[in-house]
Parts: sequence; structure tokens; C-alpha cells
Amino acid sequence: MADDAEARAVAAELADAFRPGAAERDARRRLPRRELDRLSASGLLGITVPRAHGGADVTAGTLAEVFRLLATADPSIAQIPQSHFVYVNVLRARGSAGQQEFFFREVLAGRRFGNAQAEAGTRHAQDIRTRLEPDGDVLTGTKHYSTGALFAHWIPVLARGAEDKLYVAYVPRGAPGMTVVDDWDGMGQRTTVSGTVRLEGVTVPADHVVPHHLTFEGPQLHGAFAQLLHSAIDSGIARAALAEAARFVRTKSRPWFESDSETAAEDPLLVQRFGALELRVRAARALLEAAARAVDTATARLTDDTAAEASIAVAAAKAYAAETAVDTGSALFEVAGTRAALDELNLHRYWRDARTHTLHDPVRWKVQHLGRYVLDGTRPPRHGLV
Repeated sequence: MADDAEARAVAAELADAFRPGAAERDARRRLPRRELDRLSASGLLGITVPRAHGGADVTAGTLAEVFRLLATADPSIAQIPQSHFVYVNVLRARGSAGQQEFFFREVLAGRRFGNAQAEAGTRHAQDIRTRLEPDGDVLTGTKHYSTGALFAHWIPVLARGAEDKLYVAYVPRGAPGMTVVDDWDGMGQRTTVSGTVRLEGVTVPADHVVPHHLTFEGPQLHGAFAQLLHSAIDSGIARAALAEAARFVRTKSRPWFESDSETAAEDPLLVQRFGALELRVRAARALLEAAARAVDTATARLTDDTAAEASIAVAAAKAYAAETAVDTGSALFEVAGTRAALDELNLHRYWRDARTHTLHDPVRWKVQHLGRYVLDGTRPPRHGLV
């Protein structure tokens, strides 16, 4: 992959290829193994590797557009590499020279990173109880919502180590003591295989462990980068839902008899509703692009102020895109009419995908951070989720 323009073109090409089978994959829960192999072969997984290591080192704006395009075709396929790019970014920020050389070579060869990050049943999302025992670097714990782990070549594991500090251990899938379970049963994002990873005495070489706790000791973009990609997925879902609604109204919906219109697409009230929805979808994309520019600006000159501005810009994009995706997925039925609710059409997958994906972290806290920032200049916290 040579540059930003090629990355965008390849993403658009893959989106066109993935779109026709998306509804069936969702309905039958057919896992996208072939599609992910094609994604790996395309070179897209290596586009954030630094140029010094042979990568294209694309901008955040290009990466966000890649995710948005993929999400317009199949939001599950778009979500699977989200953690891949996050943990490539962890290596960029905190990996040693040797770790970068090894793992960036793996990424450029098409190897996929999954994730084993979240845990269930703890006090809150930051209460990580998986342990990396310093004596021998042995991992023990259970992870949930491990998107993409089943398809991964490497599974980055978030764990507490010495002095309860955070580390990321890069573990090859299939390592002794690691079990990846396909038990994801969500109503949406059905083929992300966001299931369980069990770690029972998994030995990890020291040179595969990154001191992630250092990330949060100064200005950082870990959270803004990760949340930008989630925002792009939501923006893509919204665009796809509105496009599907328009196709349905043009080809299948009947006009309401009071409109005196020949077709549903000429009904002035429907035209008005589509215009209002288009405004929201365009606004979501505009906020996404503005957020990406803020991340790129902060990447070029990282300070407390630029990092805060990037996090705030991403929080705005995430909050707006999440609500827009859910609302547009629901409005599809409002504008298309009763026939659109037939289960065989599977049009509800847009709402299901949006509703499921936007549960990743609550947008109400994004709005809180926005309010505090505009009122008294309070910078968002450095916990990695904003």
C-alpha cells in the first residue's frame, strides 16, 4: 500500500465487494473468513505502519474514511479490525525498537491483531483483573467481547502486572493455555465473533509485552484514536441505512393516498423527512472529518492542549454519529412503510448493528466532557476511552 489515495481506493473497492453478501452473512451468521482474508491480502491492515518500517503511514482522516466505507457495506467486517489498528498504535507509542521491527513486519505481511481487553462481572470497565505475573510473564484471566479474536493471528491481551500497572501482552492465537470461544450472541454485529478468551497459565516472552501504563502518564491519543474508528463505523452505518431507505422508497413503497403523489418518492412529506435525515448523516461525517483533522494535528505536535482538543473533537463526533446511526436505522421503517418490517428482508440489521455497536461506551459521558470543556476548559481524562 503506497499512500492515502490508494488506501481510500482499495477500501471503496472492498466495500463494493463485501456489500452484496452482508445481509445473508448477518441472517445466517456466516462468519466472514474469506472476506477477512481478502482484507489482509489487500494491504489495508498495514496502512498505519510508519514509513520507516515500510508502511504507508496514512493520516487519521484516511483511516477514518477506510472504516466508514467498510461500515457502509458490512459493519461487522468494519468493526473486526478496529482493535487491530488500536494495538498497532500501542506499538507505535510504546513498543521498543525490536518489538516494532518484529510486529510491524507481521502486520505488513497481513497478520491480524484481535483483542482480549474487556472483562465481564467486574466493578466497571477499567477494573481489569487478568494478571500478568512478573515471575515468568504468565497470563491468567477471562476476557469477553473479544472482537476478532477468533480470526486473529495475534491477540493483544490487556492485563495488570507488577504494582498493578497495565500491560499489553501480544499472544499468538493457539498459544498453550489460551482458548478462544465463539459464544458471541448479540442481536447485532452478529459476525464480529466478539466472544470469550480464556487464559490459563499462558506464558508470554518478555519481548512481547508492552508497558501500556506509560501511555497515560503524559499527553496521549490512545482513546481519541480508538474512538475515532468507532465514530467512523457509526457514520458508515447511518449512511448505509439512509441509502437503503431511499432505494426501498423509490422501488417498493406506495404513496400515502392523501399526498396525491404518483410515487412514494414524490410525497412532499417523505421528501422533507429524507432531507432532514440527510442533514444528520452529512453532519455526522463532517464531525468525523473534523475529529480526524484534530487527531492528525495532535499527532504532529502532541501537547496537553492538542491532545485535549483531539479527544473533545472525537467525543463530539462519536456522540453525534452514535445517535444518528440508531435514529436513521429506526427511521428507515418510518419512511419505507409496513412492508419494510418483513423479517425476510432483514432491513432491521441496520438498527440492530447500530444499537449494538453504540453500546461500546456511553455517549452521555462524551457530552459531559464536552460540557465541562466548553464551560471551564476542563480537559478530558486520560483513561483511554475519550
